[in-house]
Amino acid sequence: MSFFVRFLAWLLAAAVTFATLGPPSLRPHSDLGQDGEHALAFILVGLAFGLAYRNRRRAVAAIAVVLIGVLELLQFWAPGRHARLEDFLVDAATASAGFVLAAAVDWAMSRLRSGSAVTSEGPAE
Repeated sequence: MSFFVRFLAWLLAAAVTFATLGPPSLRPHSDLGQDGEHALAFILVGLAFGLAYRNRRRAVAAIAVVLIGVLELLQFWAPGRHARLEDFLVDAATASAGFVLAAAVDWAMSRLRSGSAVTSEGPAE
């Protein structure tokens, strides 16, 4: 399972990188608007990396924010692209929210597992 989640995380990162730096005509568009598209993409990336690298979540989150900044700066040299502080702020905030969501999912799953272990033992006699 861990391999699959890591593969999915890196696949999402590659797709977001292509959508960010690739030709604007090949970028997917939706009715969410630019900020909505950014938010959806980066919350999924944060969630995927947060689940893929549970034991190093804080370090991976910090690295992700730095790399999001680098990705935004690389747009200065990508034809038809523009680097904007607003995009960086939306991307970094929603990726961070994805990491927080991954931590919440882990916490909830551990609570469910510990609760089911207690109830499956039955009453003490």
